[in-house]
Amino acid sequence: MTRTRTHSAQTISVLAALAADPPRWRYGYDLAAEVHLKSGSLYPILMRLADRGLLESAWEPGPPGKPPRHVYRLTGRGVEEAARVHPRPVHGRASVLRQRWGQA
Repeated sequence: MTRTRTHSAQTISVLAALAADPPRWRYGYDLAAEVHLKSGSLYPILMRLADRGLLESAWEPGPPGKPPRHVYRLTGRGVEEAARVHPRPVHGRASVLRQRWGQA
């Protein structure tokens, strides 16, 4: 039996923010500002979402003299999960989003 866990309100807000434009890579700092979370709350959420296959992350080279930065975006499964738990921002767009991710 697979245990399904409910998402916290903070996790749902992160999913909703990422679902606004799923193919776009987002910086953690920008997400934190958008959803009003501190890094100590946001980054564990991002790691859990990535561990569950709902989020992908990558390193982006920084400007000269600056370190690389992590960027994040939803996977196809993440888009589905965002539509399931917070349908309002992605309502009516779920099929379009699935097509973008090749899951029509």
